[in-house]
Amino acid sequence: MKQRIITAIIAAAIFLPLVIFGGMPFVILTYLLASVALHELLRMRNLKLFSVPGLISLVVLWIFLLPDQYQGILSDLNYTKVEFALLAVLLFLTYTVATKNRFTFDDVAFSTMATLYIGMGFLYFIETREAGLVYIFYSLFIIWATDSGAYFIGRAFGKNKLWPEISPNKTIEGFIGGIICAVLVAVLFIVFSDIQASLIELVLITILLSIFGQVGDLVESALKRHYDVKDSGTILPGHGGILDRFDSLLFVWPLLHFFNLL
Repeated sequence: MKQRIITAIIAAAIFLPLVIFGGMPFVILTYLLASVALHELLRMRNLKLFSVPGLISLVVLWIFLLPDQYQGILSDLNYTKVEFALLAVLLFLTYTVATKNRFTFDDVAFSTMATLYIGMGFLYFIETREAGLVYIFYSLFIIWATDSGAYFIGRAFGKNKLWPEISPNKTIEGFIGGIICAVLVAVLFIVFSDIQASLIELVLITILLSIFGQVGDLVESALKRHYDVKDSGTILPGHGGILDRFDSLLFVWPLLHFFNLL
């Protein structure tokens, strides 16, 4: 526990000032986080970041993460992000032939999905910050409240397993408790912030985000169980890897936009 607390304090001391400051330092931070998360995900399948498919994934990820103000770079090249992604798939498939199927079609699918999964989540991290700092803190606090509520309420009252095949310690009571805690945080945001939403609208959106945040956590748990990995990485002592810390938010940030909250 002591190690977890020390790591959390150091990480927050680096993360929060850059998020608050915004601009290019924040974009660089996002690129670093996304690159490490991609490395962690590829490594689950024994794919190296510094390899031909790994570097293709990394380049496409970086292109995918380009903020709106830098879209002119792609426009000058007469290409879109989707076209770069399609080109990457062709290169992946070509590499299966070059390696005589040591890099398989399954590896192509995994690399493509890994890049989209990480890229989509962290792209909307940038988009959420551009919409306003209040939305970043809203997303962070409702996920922290969900995680804390699910943990403590689950330990105190949990009797019915939520999804034991994927995450044996999670309970239905904890799942519901996490949602309730997230809703309480949403009410505080209505009272004390200038977030642009009505109480009913924000409560409904918060319930959905809390649910999908927990689904995001289960998705990563399923990946780790499938590939027999305890943590996605070791970069955050006591917490695991970047993907371990951002798995819920990779679902929440895109949904903030899909639900038209921003």
